[in-house]
Amino acid sequence: MHISLTTPALLFPAISLLLLAYTNRFFSLAALIRSLSEGEKRVSHLQLKNLRRRIVIIRRMQEAGVSSFALCVFCMILIYLGFNQTGSLVFGASLLLLLYSLILSVIEIRISVDALNIHLKDMDNL
Repeated sequence: MHISLTTPALLFPAISLLLLAYTNRFFSLAALIRSLSEGEKRVSHLQLKNLRRRIVIIRRMQEAGVSSFALCVFCMILIYLGFNQTGSLVFGASLLLLLYSLILSVIEIRISVDALNIHLKDMDNL
C-alpha cells in the first residue's frame, strides 16, 4: 500500500481534538477530586475506587493519543525520506494506538456513568 504525506496529515486535527478532550476530562476529574478532599462530605469507598480507575484510564488514553500523534509525525518523516513501506507500517501502528485510545475513552465514559449511579444511590439512601 502506498500512502502520501497527506494521508497521515489528515489525522492531525482529529488527534489534536481528542487530546484536548482528554485533557478536559482530566482537569474536570482533578477538580472533582480536589473538591471532594476539601469538602466535609464523606466519600464512599466505591467512589474512591471509581475515581482511581478513571485516573489510570485517562492517563492511558492520553499516553496512547500522544503516542499515536508521535508515530503519525514519524510516519510523515519516513515517507518524506522515501521509506514508504516503513512509513505505511508506522502509520498502521499510529491508527492502532488511536483506536486503543478511543476504546479506553468509551471505557472511561462507562465508569463515569457508574460513578453517577453510585452518587444517585447514595442520594437515595439519604
